[in-house]
Parts: sequence; C-alpha cells; structure tokens
Amino acid sequence: MAQETFDVVVAGLGATGSAAVAELARRGKTVLGLDRFRPPHDQGSSHGDTRVIREAYFEHPLYVPLVQRAYERWRELEKRRGRPLLETTGALLVGADDGVMIEGARASARQHGLASTELTATEIRRRYPVLHPDSATVGLLEPRAGVLFPEACIRAFLNDAAEGGAELRFAEPLLEWRSTQSAIEIRTDHGWVSAGRLILASGAWIPELVPVLARENAGSKLSGADPHQSATLEVERQVMHWVEPAERQAFQAGVLPVFLFAESDGVVLYGLPDFGGGLKVALHHGGCSTTASSLNREVAKEDVDALRRVLAKRIPTADRQPLRSVVCMYTNTADGHFLIDEHPEHPRMLVASACSGHGFKFASVLGEILADLVVDGETAFDLAPFRLSGRRSSS
Repeated sequence: MAQETFDVVVAGLGATGSAAVAELARRGKTVLGLDRFRPPHDQGSSHGDTRVIREAYFEHPLYVPLVQRAYERWRELEKRRGRPLLETTGALLVGADDGVMIEGARASARQHGLASTELTATEIRRRYPVLHPDSATVGLLEPRAGVLFPEACIRAFLNDAAEGGAELRFAEPLLEWRSTQSAIEIRTDHGWVSAGRLILASGAWIPELVPVLARENAGSKLSGADPHQSATLEVERQVMHWVEPAERQAFQAGVLPVFLFAESDGVVLYGLPDFGGGLKVALHHGGCSTTASSLNREVAKEDVDALRRVLAKRIPTADRQPLRSVVCMYTNTADGHFLIDEHPEHPRMLVASACSGHGFKFASVLGEILADLVVDGETAFDLAPFRLSGRRSSS
C-alpha cells in the first residue's frame, strides 16, 4: 500500500494547531491534522469555557501588534462561522504602582497608543465594590479586553479546516517522526504518512516528542543556549475554578470586567466574569512541575485552599467552595515568551508552542504566521524573540 503524502501534517489540534490547519487548508495546501483526543477537549491547555484577551500587554510591548492582528482574525472567524467567539468586557489590572504588571501595561499602552484608564484603589472599590484592593495598589483599566470562548473557537477552526479540504484524524496521536532528505515521515497507530513539513503544536506533549526541548535536556544542540534563558520547555500543572459568589449579579458579564490582581508575594489571581456557570478564578502560575503523561488531574483540598486564601483578601463574597474545578497545563519557556521555530536539526519541523500560560488569545494570528512560514518561508511579524536562540533573559 502506497504511503499517504501531504503538504503539511499538523500534530495537536488545540488553539494554535487548529488555527494552523484551517489557514493552510484555506491556502490550498493538502493538510492532515492529528490529535490524540477529540477536540475540543479538556485534556490539554485549550479549554475552560472562557479565556482572556487583552491589549495593553504587560508581558512585553512586542505582543501588541500580534494581539491586534489576533482581534481582527477572531472577528473574521466569527463572521465566517456565524457565531460569537469574542466578547468585550474590559480588563482591570491591579498591582503595585511600580510593579511588573502595571508598569508593563503602561509601557505597552504608551508605545502603541492604547486607550487605558488609571484608577486608585479607592476608585476601584467605588466602581467594583466586590473587589478589595490594598490601599497602596493602583489599577489600569483597558476597554478593548474581553473573553474568548475556547471550545467554540477550536470548533470553528476545525469546521473551517474540514470545509477547506483538510483531513482531520481524532484519537490518533503522533507516535514517532523521522526526517529524510526529501520529506518528514510521521507514524501514528494507523501507520506512516509523509509530508513536506510537520508543524508540532502539541503543547505539553512537545517535550516528550522532541526531547532536546525538554528543560532537563537543554544544552549544546540549542546553539549553546543557557537552559535558564532559553526556549526549553517545562510543563506546569494548573487548576481553574468556578465559584458562585454572594451578590452574583455584581459578577456577571457586563458588570464586572476581567481582572488580575498581582500580589506583593508574586501570586497573581485572575478572574473572568460570570457567563452563567459561575465566576471563573485561578492562580496564574505557581503549580507543580509535571509531564503531560504523568499529570495529576485530581483536584486536591490544597488546590482549593491556595485559591481561597487570596479570594478571602481580594473578593470576600467569592470565598466559597468551588462549584467545580478543572486541571489544565501550562507549557512554559524559561523566559515566558513563545516558542515558534524550526527544530534545531530538522528544518522540516516547525515547533509552535504558544505557551507559558498566555497563548490562547494569539491562536488566530499564530495560525496565520505558521501558514506564512510554510507557504512563503517568512512572515510580516518579527519572530526573533520566539526563536530557540538569542532570547531575552527572564530577569
């Protein structure tokens, strides 16, 4: 039997992978999309009912052009599919006046001319009485921020992909790959297929599929990169919670914005308003190191207690036992930036890990970028910060 051949295979059909499959199919490429589960699913990093999208990006101003293009692409996807995927709520960032979150958001707003409003702690309490910031903290309110509905987004991309002619195979993970002079070959439990390019968008499974990218294996193969300042990957366990607070009306979408509290001890509490399933709240980072294969999906009392300690201070009426809690994974680089680059030894493979816990909002533009790289060999966006070498320090 002749081996199947495709222009591109995309392994992993979460946020970035589903966007890439859809965009490549729209550009006329023969594409195979693989996923070890049946997306959209809750086994990786692209679930949770709602995800934040924000523009005054405190992580670095370099992300602002990317997220602005992402907004455009999300709206285009909404129009094609005829269903809402993004809802504007605004976002309130709360932290020390000279802290990383507030200073970073200010820098992005200044550099890119973004609308934002600064608030004192008193003004925050007046506008949003359910929030209890420390008196010494300040807030930055950005009006264009909002939420994406991740399961609906992935379903929309996959529908686009199928209508564009892509072949989608669910419950069929990539098991093995090998590179030859003329192609890259991929094995699943259904046999081998051949492709001109492989896009590995498998999130937390990437360190297992490309061991050189695992944090503990960093070294000379990454151009001598320091493993503490490189794009090597580490998987972190995270837990999301939904609570039913008292005064539930005050937490509904249209009343309360997305919010992030940066605590003085480094803890970051984030929340998304109630769209009918409760107030969604979680701690950003701070989870234990794990692997995709060994992830503990059971939610322990300690997970809930860690959240409630912060809720008791910042949102007392939401300090309740969760209605439900779900485990997910962050796939972190040491410097917190994305990883978008060719494999260091096998250029037919593109590794795309929109990781470190802040990638979902960019999926629509990352799919476009990956298609650019496959079809044109280049993209209009500066990817230097996301390459394997020459990355910024996390300090």
